[in-house]
Amino acid sequence: MAAHAYIKLVPASKQKAVTLEEVKQLFQYYQDMMKKTGEQLGWAYQQAAFPYQLIETDEGKGKWFYLKGDGHRYRTIIVGVGSNNGETDESFIQITLPNGATHGDKGKANEFCKFLAKKLEGELHLFNGRIMYYYKR
Repeated sequence: MAAHAYIKLVPASKQKAVTLEEVKQLFQYYQDMMKKTGEQLGWAYQQAAFPYQLIETDEGKGKWFYLKGDGHRYRTIIVGVGSNNGETDESFIQITLPNGATHGDKGKANEFCKFLAKKLEGELHLFNGRIMYYYKR
């Protein structure tokens, strides 16, 4: 069964809405950080820290993309954006682990969720149902 984690942008967050392009830019920033870390350490840390290729399909254009892993320890993570059209009109980022995701995918997805929530100062709803608050309260 698929598992989901959410990063909700609350009124105290850095920004009130997020687009798929902004999420892609955050993933690019993450890759650049890992590349610089690898240069300092003297080994290819970027490939170990981000063993995925970012792929956007015509079907998910503007709504979601997926991270395709190397097939061995890492397979697939799906990343999408949306908003609740209720009273608060909160934007969110949804991270989904599809059926067949590995333990490596879950570990990396948790790492990416925490990174995104910290950068956006959002409210992170983890795969296990727990909530982490990264905004100032």
